[in-house]
Amino acid sequence: MKNSSIKTLVRENILQLQPYISFRDQNEFNAPVMLDANESPFGECNRYPDSTQKRLKNRLAGLKKVSPSQIAIGNGSDELIDLIIKIFCEPKKDAILMMNPSFAMYGFYAAINENKVLKLDLDENFEIVKENFLKAAEDPSLKIFFLCSPNNPTGNSVEDIEFYLQNFNRIVVVDEAYIEFSGKKSSLELLDKYPNLIVLQTFSKAWGIAGARVGMAYASEEIISLINTVKAPYNVNVLSQELILKTLENENRLRENVNRILEEKTWLEQQFEDVACISKVFPTDANFFLIKMENIDSVYTRMLEEEILASRRDPAIPGCIRINVGNREENEKLINLLKSI
Repeated sequence: MKNSSIKTLVRENILQLQPYISFRDQNEFNAPVMLDANESPFGECNRYPDSTQKRLKNRLAGLKKVSPSQIAIGNGSDELIDLIIKIFCEPKKDAILMMNPSFAMYGFYAAINENKVLKLDLDENFEIVKENFLKAAEDPSLKIFFLCSPNNPTGNSVEDIEFYLQNFNRIVVVDEAYIEFSGKKSSLELLDKYPNLIVLQTFSKAWGIAGARVGMAYASEEIISLINTVKAPYNVNVLSQELILKTLENENRLRENVNRILEEKTWLEQQFEDVACISKVFPTDANFFLIKMENIDSVYTRMLEEEILASRRDPAIPGCIRINVGNREENEKLINLLKSI
């Protein structure tokens, strides 16, 4: 797909929309007297944040080897998913395509925007059947294909991302929330080759900063400009921006977090082999396991009784629970309970 083709996918009213531009953030001042935004002159957090997130984008640009103009920052990836659908999908007319099972919020935000949600059922190994994808992609109402890799809740990575980019000449969103755990290459390296590609990443998982609610979209300058046009002016607060910038000062934090989680993941895998109520542990590239249980009702009830919280995926995925890797104390409590059942 050529860059010039992107505009043909955008809703007409979005193309006509004028973005909210903060005069303060579009200019440089040395010691301004700020009387322009009806803020209080008192307090520690009394000023609006930088609506363009310049410092954070510049830092991420160096880290990810992309231009700052190829980055949009969101109040979590959820906000970015919502905005992408609003930009490209005409309500009551257009549709999205998503894997099934996969992250439910793609369908949730599409439904809010009154868009159809077409689901591409995965095979018994939770992989996409390419022939089924090609058939589904023929639907002219489709505007966006959401690929979650590694996929939530199944844990496996999507192979051959370029195949889907080459055979879907509309918007392809690759959600890489768990990419740091996988050891796989990021689709960021494909951005210059495919102008219809959007890559989502987050600080919520491997970075361990879910409470800050900061997600990133990487795409062409044209798509990022559209996202910046429709986003709320001050969508990422001061405290979150400063926390992320401070975290990024320690370049070893991500590697240390990932290594610790992968060590616990290996320990859990070994322990699962001796748990009688587990019938199958599915392969995973993420920081969680999809596990098929014998007598899932009783297992899940016992877990709740012990206040061990996990995500029950049954009946959508029969007999299965998704359990993420905790610290050693949490993991031992889980294993001790499961072995007692």
